[in-house]
Amino acid sequence: MGDDHAERRLVAILAVDIVGYSRLIEDNEAGTLAAMRALRAEVFDPLLAEYHGRTVKLMGDGAIIEFGSVVDAVLCAVALQKQVAARQVDILPQHRLLFRMGVNLGDVVVEGDDLLGDGVNVAARLEQICESGGLFVSGTAFDHLQGKVELPLEFIGEQHVKNIARPVRTYRVLFDGNAPSRRFNIRRLRSRGALAALAMVLVAAFAAIWLSPWTTSAETASIARMALPLPDKPSIAVLPFDNLSSDPEQAYFADGMTEDLITDLSKLSSIFVIARNSTFAYKGKPTKVQQVAEELGVRYILEGSVRRQGDQVRINAQLIDALGGHHLWADRYDGAMGDIFALQDKVIGEIVSALTVEFTIAEQAQSKQAETSSPQAYDALLQGWDHLRRDSEDETLKAIPYFEKAVALDPDYSRAHAALASANWRIAVSNWEAANIGFEKAMERVDRHLALALRKPNSLAYAISAEVLARQGQYAEAFAKISRAMGLDPNDPENHLSKARILNATGQAPEAEREVQQAMRVDPQYPPSYLRVLAISQFHQEKYRDAAKTLERVVARQSDVSEDYATLVSSFGHLGRTDGVQENIEKYNALAVPAGYSPLTVQESGWYWYGDIFNYDRTYRERLQQGLRKAGVPEGAGIDISYDDYASLISKSNGEYNIKGTTKIDAPTAKRLHDRGVKLVDVRTALSFGRGHAPGAINLSVVEVLAKDTLSKAVSREEEVIFSCHGKYCGDSAYASAKALVWGFKNVYHFAGGFPAWEDAHYPIETAPTE
Repeated sequence: MGDDHAERRLVAILAVDIVGYSRLIEDNEAGTLAAMRALRAEVFDPLLAEYHGRTVKLMGDGAIIEFGSVVDAVLCAVALQKQVAARQVDILPQHRLLFRMGVNLGDVVVEGDDLLGDGVNVAARLEQICESGGLFVSGTAFDHLQGKVELPLEFIGEQHVKNIARPVRTYRVLFDGNAPSRRFNIRRLRSRGALAALAMVLVAAFAAIWLSPWTTSAETASIARMALPLPDKPSIAVLPFDNLSSDPEQAYFADGMTEDLITDLSKLSSIFVIARNSTFAYKGKPTKVQQVAEELGVRYILEGSVRRQGDQVRINAQLIDALGGHHLWADRYDGAMGDIFALQDKVIGEIVSALTVEFTIAEQAQSKQAETSSPQAYDALLQGWDHLRRDSEDETLKAIPYFEKAVALDPDYSRAHAALASANWRIAVSNWEAANIGFEKAMERVDRHLALALRKPNSLAYAISAEVLARQGQYAEAFAKISRAMGLDPNDPENHLSKARILNATGQAPEAEREVQQAMRVDPQYPPSYLRVLAISQFHQEKYRDAAKTLERVVARQSDVSEDYATLVSSFGHLGRTDGVQENIEKYNALAVPAGYSPLTVQESGWYWYGDIFNYDRTYRERLQQGLRKAGVPEGAGIDISYDDYASLISKSNGEYNIKGTTKIDAPTAKRLHDRGVKLVDVRTALSFGRGHAPGAINLSVVEVLAKDTLSKAVSREEEVIFSCHGKYCGDSAYASAKALVWGFKNVYHFAGGFPAWEDAHYPIETAPTE
């Protein structure tokens, strides 16, 4: 009801900001403060009195001033800029106080002495995009100047500014007939350390100099309304920077810059940083700073824009204290693409100083390492990452050529090699067939690019390495890698999630649950994969009701991971629930069978579960199988021997299976043996077998068909027999070989390379299914 009767009025607003204030203070604190006092007393106060201006509020190194007339506002701003410039003719350029200004005429809401609304916001946004020593005027203000003042104004187009829905028609005041285009001074990177604490003190000093109390905006965030607890250290969310380039296709560059700023901040252990996934949920949406702060549970918000024209880049950024309702810092940075990392460093340095935090020695060393010397390689990486982050088969395939271009331009580009490893890892574990690469080839590429990336390690390289090692059951090595990744990037939620997966696999479910909760706090808009890992940790702790509720949230999002449905079925089995069991078994099979896997059985759950369960915690595996049995899931083939009887013959090294009592052979040996009559048993599913197999091979699916009697019909116990499946990382042929030994078959060959190795050797292939 209050909003319906709020006091409103039409006013002219002048927004003013000091350019490079922090740098000036750092270079000469006493001289800068003295100059500011003099300008206030001798220039600003007299001119504001002459043109009837009222200071509404001060914001760090800026101010909002109200006028009853737009003519007074513009003439006052022009007079201010001219007198400030005239007084500093004899001062060295690097020591001058320069101002940016913006004027708008608009409707505002009056709350006490404060003014709110777009009428104020437009003026502030125009000031932020204005050049040093300049004045930008909105279209509404320009219209009311016509016929009243003689002032050279140039139309510079409609400007898209932050959080203003419509473009703002904008005019530039031409001082002394100067041409409109000016280059902005690139600020020097501030020192980090003792100066950080000084920055906050000086902000307060600036407010005192202007002899006006700090007036905070009524639109402030509230701790009481926050959806999540406020961290016990400075917390920040970086909103997607606007793409102000004339080419909409440059959006990837603005997104990449935003993501890199998030990544750089995430490396600092003294700051809590919200993950990219959650902040990009606000992209393209009209949002208020306090809303974002309350929804994500942070105090500070960084927002800005990126403009790229040819080789030139301009970054506008501002840091806002959402609880206080004011700006801590805002500035603009110009440079060439070759300076892009230096520009990013400047933004990070300003944030670190404003939040009064310090780098550790390790973080300082890391911040000084140049990512690449090639701007073109960096640009290619950003284009590739724009596709990869969309996490689909098609987008992953689109990303790879850009990453390959990046490493071609800079063969030592560690991050690009890590990105290639990441892309190929997704292809390998997702069983994407459109890639036409296959698991074996994808893994070869993963290994090659990881080796190159780890020459100059980064967090992504360590994280992918940890995933690969964990998939191979090398959990101690995987834990060491993910710990190093977290040391380089402690705020990355994916690192916490990877650590949770390893903890689950090694029977440390309570610790895993805590890691997942931390990942969810850093990324409040988390994807279903977080819930999946949480459910596994809950199931592992026998919290079956919690696990079922969590998994129901996962499958409600139409999960395409078959194991989600099976784990839910096992949870139902432990709870004695019958409703939903058959439905989720059918959903499992609908996903697994077309992909070349077998229908759900208890037997298969001992081999594959979110990857390879061979080295997984035994207690978890047993609980999983018990729940499936209770739910009525079929046992599968070859159940006359226990899992332990044949699994005890299997070991793994570097992800490859070794079976005690068998002979491991390569493709030439397999072909030579098969040519002289040795039976080759392909234990893949009938669907996979039908897509291609060695001529004369016998298909006995290890899950659905392979049993003592079916194998004995195909091969006698005294005969030699070869077992083959999807490749050296596939466990099917290893389990089949071990089972055959337990059943009494004496001459067993394990063709580890399987059908992919046969195909790579260009040996004959049949594609029609064989009975």
